[in-house]
Amino acid sequence: MTERKFYRTIVQVEVLSEEPLGNTESTDLAALAYQITDGDFSGSISIPVVEEVNGKRMAELLQEQGSDPGFFQLGYGGEDL
Repeated sequence: MTERKFYRTIVQVEVLSEEPLGNTESTDLAALAYQITDGDFSGSISIPVVEEVNGKRMAELLQEQGSDPGFFQLGYGGEDL
């Protein structure tokens, strides 16, 4: 397994609006950012979780997101490629 360190960060966005957010266009991050800064939404961002993870866990997290561990030059067991 690699000796490199990786980080998992969860970013939470709170949106206040006159209509519910339900379609994919309004839940796209770029669209939300626009609506919060220049549009009809009020919003705030917080970071409730920042955790250091090892290579094995990062490989697992990448797969859970539908990404390949090779994104960070890792094998499926968390080893350096």
